[in-house]
Amino acid sequence: MKGQGFIRRLRFALLGLRRTIGAERSFRTHLVAAAVVLAVLLAARPAPLWWAILGLAVGLVLMAELFNTALETLIDHLHPEQHPEIGAAKDIAAAAVLVASGAAVVAGLAFAADWLSR
Repeated sequence: MKGQGFIRRLRFALLGLRRTIGAERSFRTHLVAAAVVLAVLLAARPAPLWWAILGLAVGLVLMAELFNTALETLIDHLHPEQHPEIGAAKDIAAAAVLVASGAAVVAGLAFAADWLSR
């Protein structure tokens, strides 16, 4: 698909996002969490640095979830039967989401500690 125009590539990306939202409960859960973070930021009106930190943390979690979904979709298509190495690959991808989520929680706790100390 090299050489495609920007609009066409954007459509592909939005299609992938729509498919993920429709198919993955965990992604929808992370979107709800992102909305909560946005609501807290809008209510607290912190310094721009906190917007950047928490925005990057939320983005990291959503990206990890998208990569996990892409990997699982590809693996399930190429190798639908169970295999220990396939299971390991899926577990490792899920662990990436867990690590990203943990980092986002740490950023959120740091924000809460800073906000409460004012």
